[in-house]
Amino acid sequence: MAEDITPFKISVAQDALDDLRSRLLNTRWPEAETVGDWSQGAPLEYVRSLCAYWSDGYDWSAREARLNDLPHYLTRIDGLDIHFVHVRSPHEGAIPLVLTHGWPGSFVEFLEVIGPLADPTAHGGNESDAFHVVVPSLPGYAFSGKPASTGWSVKRTARAWATLMARLGYDRYGAQGGDWGAMVTTAIGLQDPDHVAGIHLNMIIGFPGPDDGEPTEMEQSALAGVQSYMAVDSGYSKQQSTRPQTLGYALVDSPAGQCAWILEKFWSWSDTAGDPVGALGADRILDNVMLYWLPATGASSARMYWESFNDPILDPIAVPMGGSVFPKEIFRCSRRWAARQFQDIRYWNEPPRGGHFAAFEQPALFVDEVRAFFRTVR
Repeated sequence: MAEDITPFKISVAQDALDDLRSRLLNTRWPEAETVGDWSQGAPLEYVRSLCAYWSDGYDWSAREARLNDLPHYLTRIDGLDIHFVHVRSPHEGAIPLVLTHGWPGSFVEFLEVIGPLADPTAHGGNESDAFHVVVPSLPGYAFSGKPASTGWSVKRTARAWATLMARLGYDRYGAQGGDWGAMVTTAIGLQDPDHVAGIHLNMIIGFPGPDDGEPTEMEQSALAGVQSYMAVDSGYSKQQSTRPQTLGYALVDSPAGQCAWILEKFWSWSDTAGDPVGALGADRILDNVMLYWLPATGASSARMYWESFNDPILDPIAVPMGGSVFPKEIFRCSRRWAARQFQDIRYWNEPPRGGHFAAFEQPALFVDEVRAFFRTVR
């Protein structure tokens, strides 16, 4: 039946791992950058070092087994196979919660937060903060299907997530997301207000209005960050939103290229003092890269930009909303900017550490933020 939910297990053939190692060992490297920093992109020796570990130190079999400790499923929605992790809480009264990642992330961003969210008492928390946790992979990402026709924007993805939650038997649920996940979550708030209890975002898009007067110190910093992003950090976005297919040939063919394409953004957008591998760990970063390399999603993941950039969500959002603005986020929004779109802001905070990949970088702070908001809507 089309609505079946089927258990799924990650199982990568040895041939695929042998091919990966061969490609890494035979990479044709460019010459080194002519600067002493990351201003021309990911430095040669930094990328070579991580790829050397990838080929001869990284143990996929152990990482795969760890990922398979989670319950994975597939279900077909709107003609596309959707992969998701679903962890039911042992606590009565838990609220269902769908967590949505973005680019260049994946469901592995949430590995460290699923346990505390689903079973808080096992992690020093209170039963009253429990969630049934659902973590889907975006269309064209990881083990979800790759759309074969146009139309899979964030709005269509949000409709699919609403269908997924209903299919799981959840009549009332919460939604959380960052990056594209924030856009999907916002669309859920717009499209499924009768079922979504509230939405929490850790990347909020908002800009000043004509009657704001002088920007605050935080707003001045945020506007400077946007200017810097547009000047030196947005090339990936222009390429993925205009010519994702062209980019895909390189990313699907070269593991070093796919690794560098992702690694640069972990350097630029995470709160890791310029050393994402040192701060986050080579294994964890490569887990995420593998979910792009193994299913060959360099083009299909980029198409989310092509599908969604020209159809922004500008409508007022009436469902309860919570925002957490981490200090190294790409776009940092003030509460008054957000209030132009979100009409019922129940929670707003600026945590002291963390960046764009909040759940991945600062899992404990992320869990605190999610719990704090959803206490207002339980």
